[in-house]
Amino acid sequence: MDQRNQAILEQIKGGLIVSCQALKSEPLYSSYIMSRMAYAAMLGGAVGIRANTVEDITEIKKTVDLPVIGIIKEDYPGYDVYITPTIKEIDALAACGVSIIALDATDSTKRPRPDGRSLDEFFGEIREKYPKQLFMADCSCYEEGMHAAEIGFDLVGTTMHGYTEYTKGAVLPAIDLMGRLARECGKPVIAEGGIWTPEQLKAVLDAGVWTAVIGGAITRPLEITKRFVAAIR
Repeated sequence: MDQRNQAILEQIKGGLIVSCQALKSEPLYSSYIMSRMAYAAMLGGAVGIRANTVEDITEIKKTVDLPVIGIIKEDYPGYDVYITPTIKEIDALAACGVSIIALDATDSTKRPRPDGRSLDEFFGEIREKYPKQLFMADCSCYEEGMHAAEIGFDLVGTTMHGYTEYTKGAVLPAIDLMGRLARECGKPVIAEGGIWTPEQLKAVLDAGVWTAVIGGAITRPLEITKRFVAAIR
């Protein structure tokens, strides 16, 4: 691994990455607003940002000097895979200079990819095309995390746990899964999914992961408000 990528990994180690995303259907949908969210997260001590779309990432990179995990959520009719699903999205993220590109690394025999290829074939192509780019695998279970590490992903994330048909209903955050992958996969593990409190974040980091991502609990006021309202009903 080259020195630049090693420096990125060291910069995020043991810290908090804040996910700053808003879909078109959400009240805060705006690249400007996401850039301010990222700025607030940086001032609060975040070591990195996870962001969606070239437009948001470009604005965020103008505002904060932190490593960015970039994704592009793109729905292809008839396919469940939507996080950076094809080479088109990979190329766009590489062109805007994100530190890490994250993509769906779920089992392609259970969740076929829009390009019709297996994860192994797709990752082989993008690794060859972008040999110096850091890639993060968004996985939903232990087997997927281990496989992603085996085929050469630089980082393994638990992003999709609870979001695939075969992990629905899972209790989040999946601390046992995160810890097991951290011990056994041989790659830095990024804990993501269902971390709502500082106590949960500490437990996740104590499990041995490299770093953790929090989104909804920090940057989605609609969802935060719903949780408080539900508690008083």
